[in-house]
Amino acid sequence: MEELLEGFIGLTWGKLAMFAIGLALIWAAIKKQYEPMLLLPIGFGAILANIPGSSAVGEHGVLTYLMKNGIENELFPVLIFVAVGAMIDFGPLLSRPFMLCYGFAAQIGIVITMVAARMLGFDLGAATAIGNIGAADGPMAIVVSARLAPQLLGPISVAAYSYMALVPLIQPPVIRLMTTKAERTMRMPYRGTEISRRTRILFPIIVTIIASLVAPICTALVGMLMFGNLIRECGVLERLSKSAQNELANLVTLLLGITIGSTMVADRFLTRDTLFIMLMGLIAFVFDTAGGVLFAKVANIFLKDKVNPMVGAAGISAFPMSARVVQKIAQEEDPGNVILPHTIAANVAGQIGSVFVGGLLLAIATWMIANNIDLPVPVLF
Repeated sequence: MEELLEGFIGLTWGKLAMFAIGLALIWAAIKKQYEPMLLLPIGFGAILANIPGSSAVGEHGVLTYLMKNGIENELFPVLIFVAVGAMIDFGPLLSRPFMLCYGFAAQIGIVITMVAARMLGFDLGAATAIGNIGAADGPMAIVVSARLAPQLLGPISVAAYSYMALVPLIQPPVIRLMTTKAERTMRMPYRGTEISRRTRILFPIIVTIIASLVAPICTALVGMLMFGNLIRECGVLERLSKSAQNELANLVTLLLGITIGSTMVADRFLTRDTLFIMLMGLIAFVFDTAGGVLFAKVANIFLKDKVNPMVGAAGISAFPMSARVVQKIAQEEDPGNVILPHTIAANVAGQIGSVFVGGLLLAIATWMIANNIDLPVPVLF
């Protein structure tokens, strides 16, 4: 009889709280349309994982199998990168290569959050994983967490994707705080040049080689991102390109989300660390935005053709949401101001920057941990 009532007998306040969190994520996905393709399966996965005696998790659970063979071996994140690469048009960036700098400048939130996490008492591996929330790149955050802090995979993934969904709420106040009306209404004529097919094909190959030589540990991620783009640009694999953008992206996103949700068990998720991670995730996105804007303002001192400082905020990896957010602000200030080509260029640069910076920090942290070297910062807790 007890076996029949196992689900009810094993219920605890913690598990009930996780049911509420899972339902809240599902509500946000459906009602508010915040990253619905990820938050809905994450929320449902959290419910499945917290049912007492759930056959979905445990030694022979299907979600445990997906965790071992989809997350821990990085299969799902790299497949997502193939899909993202197939969606990206690097043309606006290739027309104005200097925009690549904005994609790197907007990653400052990674470093700041990493240091802050270490000061709050997280070990170096966990701090590096938490810092990568600032990459605004879900797959990158998942990979770093799976390698350096698997026990924090759930809260880090939820923070990363939740704040990506909240970019339209997070970025505008920061942008307006750091810019004047005159700067926000600055117009930027787009002098795009025709990018040859040869250049479009060579670009992903060259980026892969250079980034992989600098940080071999990120070869899988940057390589698959650029492989997806090569499929798009080669001109002979149109069916595969469309499949990567649609069927592959949809299926892997679904499996990735519900598998992440299965890590959100009450005893690991309902902790002080989770609260710190959510707070630092917000800080990471704020500093990403501020860093991009500040870099643009400084760059304008030296540039002949001035850049609307808001473009720097689009340098985060939340593609294409951040580019659209900045364009919306520009049109609210001046309805005739179109800076979308520039924001798209900065946004796709952020895709490269997030993988490169995240991979480089992963490599450095792995080396430091192996050699028992720590960050020289005061630990507050």
